[in-house]
Amino acid sequence: MKHRVKVTVLETKLYPELQEQYCKDPTSGVCPVYHPGDEFVFYREGDRDDFWHMGQNTLVHTDADPSETAGGPSKPFCSEAWDAIARYIYTGLQGGSIMNGWMKNENEMITCCSDGTRPVIFRVERLNVEE
Repeated sequence: MKHRVKVTVLETKLYPELQEQYCKDPTSGVCPVYHPGDEFVFYREGDRDDFWHMGQNTLVHTDADPSETAGGPSKPFCSEAWDAIARYIYTGLQGGSIMNGWMKNENEMITCCSDGTRPVIFRVERLNVEE
């Protein structure tokens, strides 16, 4: 059995009071490179290894401009998001349990990037693919 990993942006959050208090640009707004509903699929098969390219070209759906979306043809995942989700992507690509005992389904995890003023909430899901 082969394994792929699907990542979906569930929500983008904004804490304007924290941006106003702490950010150099107090009106920077929500994350500009992820959008609710964005979907990415990671492969690690044959010559294709999306993990080692930080997700660049894994975008399969967006309602925004793909060239301005992380994971699209022009941008890998941002470092804050990648740091938060890479461990789950790697585990899923190896066929492992992403979060057994915490989530209802051991093959998925809900997590977010570490940007405290505008976090992005992700669903990471291991897909089992019959050969």
